Amino acid sequence: MDRVRPLLVASLAAVAVLAAACSTKGGGGTPVELPGAQTLSTQADAGSDPIVQVVQAARPAVVNVTTSGVQNTPLGIQEGEGTGTGFIIRSDGILVTNYHVVEGAQTITVTTPEPHLKRYEGRVIGGDPSADLAVIQIDGRSFPTIPLGRSEEMLLGEPVVAIGYALALEGGPSVTTGIVSALDRVVEGVPDPNCAECEDGTRTYQGVIQTDAAINPGNSGGPLLNLRGEVIGINSAGVGASAAENVGFAISIDTARETIERAVENPGEPGPYLGVVTQPVDTAVDGSGLPLDLPVDHGVYVVDTAGDGAAEDAGIETGDVIVGFEGHRIATSEELSGRIQEHKPGDQVTVDVVRPDGTEEPVDVTLGVNPLP
Repeated sequence: MDRVRPLLVASLAAVAVLAAACSTKGGGGTPVELPGAQTLSTQADAGSDPIVQVVQAARPAVVNVTTSGVQNTPLGIQEGEGTGTGFIIRSDGILVTNYHVVEGAQTITVTTPEPHLKRYEGRVIGGDPSADLAVIQIDGRSFPTIPLGRSEEMLLGEPVVAIGYALALEGGPSVTTGIVSALDRVVEGVPDPNCAECEDGTRTYQGVIQTDAAINPGNSGGPLLNLRGEVIGINSAGVGASAAENVGFAISIDTARETIERAVENPGEPGPYLGVVTQPVDTAVDGSGLPLDLPVDHGVYVVDTAGDGAAEDAGIETGDVIVGFEGHRIATSEELSGRIQEHKPGDQVTVDVVRPDGTEEPVDVTLGVNPLP
């Protein structure tokens, strides 16, 4: 849940476009109105602005997600409330949000924006806690929706729009704008004592989009949109620390797509779980930002493993490179996720791993169960 915690905050002011015209005639620069001249508007037609059009199309499908339940605190287990954002992807009431928004929830309430303000009871039908994703169902028909795009098509510097219930302010969701600052980041989240599957209470995010659009507490789970009005990322205020400015993060929709599609097709079905955080070898860097000296030039580098997860139990470790899965060559984290989703919990699979010393070996792994709230 989005609670009181240090979060990365980004800020970008909106720019108003002004247009004015005047004519002069005569000496001394004295303005004189010409015969038949018409006064032009001092403000551009806001309705033609692409950002305004994106917001008008997407805003009806951006919802407020509030929860009540139990949570770990420095004072022990206590009742608590949380708030975040979600966005509807199917007209029959299926929406996406961050897992940490609903983690530990006993009740989930989804509120649609004005002018059709209405509250619904939500239930989790799928998700991936390690990727901080949850898919929720509310009962109803003909809900407005937002289409999913492709984050792989995003370019550095491309404009983006973030919509969410920042700081739980009344009056509907807030809108911020910015650009794509970086792609395919691997980022450590803020410590979360409620994250049962996180090693040392810290979630590691992979396939992350960095943006300078402001993402504040309450924005978690909201959409990051391109100027076609498509979701290319899921905003998360669960990433980072308060020391940075103009830096926000969103889970790429390509990373999330398999989890979302599985939940939609098989609501409530347990999902398979390998328990690794990876990034492509060609983008893997060390703590100082320098490229890692790896023994192979393909595959995905294991950044982290979940404690007592399937991969760790089988002997896969941080620093290994996964180059194959069940005989299929692996080049990206999305490919690995897709291959995992083809199986069920309890299936035994073979993962081809290259160790730091260059030794390649097959590792037999029994897939675990991806837990839900």
